[in-house]
Amino acid sequence: MSALPDGKKLVRSPSGLRMVPENGAFHSPFSLNEPQWVPDKECARCMQCDTKFDFIRRKHHCRRCGRCFCDKCCSKKVALPRMCFVDPVRQCAQCSLASQKEMEFYDKQLKVLLGGGSFVATLGTSEKSETMMCRLSNNHRYLFMDGESHFEVELSRISSMQILTDGSSPGESDIHTYTSLPDTQYLSEGWTSRASGMLLHYKPMGAQDAQQLKVEAADDRKAAALWLAAMHKAAKLLYEARDQ
Repeated sequence: MSALPDGKKLVRSPSGLRMVPENGAFHSPFSLNEPQWVPDKECARCMQCDTKFDFIRRKHHCRRCGRCFCDKCCSKKVALPRMCFVDPVRQCAQCSLASQKEMEFYDKQLKVLLGGGSFVATLGTSEKSETMMCRLSNNHRYLFMDGESHFEVELSRISSMQILTDGSSPGESDIHTYTSLPDTQYLSEGWTSRASGMLLHYKPMGAQDAQQLKVEAADDRKAAALWLAAMHKAAKLLYEARDQ
């Protein structure tokens, strides 16, 4: 599946122009579906400030949450790559803040993930490890593992992800999982400098049981830590998308 073409097409929705995959199966796992707009007949007042709508005070729908607001409460136009919009779209204050925070991932961390990092990978309970380049595929759907051998992990089939960090004492380590991700503090220099590895559990296509993959920083630990921090952010977006 990762080798199949994933062309894009331009579509128009009530919210604006979107550039989406021609094949719906190739949507990025980080993407969000467009919300259903709250019907106009159910919006007599702004859902933020409670201002009553009239001929002067028009109603506007947030393109991210679909709720109805006055112009004052929904005036910002912000890029929304998670819904594939071509241009910045109107969003309420809360949603625009969330979208602005996510832009750091698309502007910085995503490029790091696509560039890849060097890790020592151990598949399953095998005692054999291999130095491999781990990178995100261009369509964001797979982790490619390249070394003497090659295999792929589909992000949508990952059941859990743990980022391993070096502790303050020898032999001490911390584990952060996608179920308890910290907020943006984890992107601080102190946290990223401590990231040392990643433990994934995923179910390969056609398999009944989950597979374990452990990767640990190879030679360039600083570059590996930055890649792991980016993967940590990716996991947060991935599981938020599943919940929505």
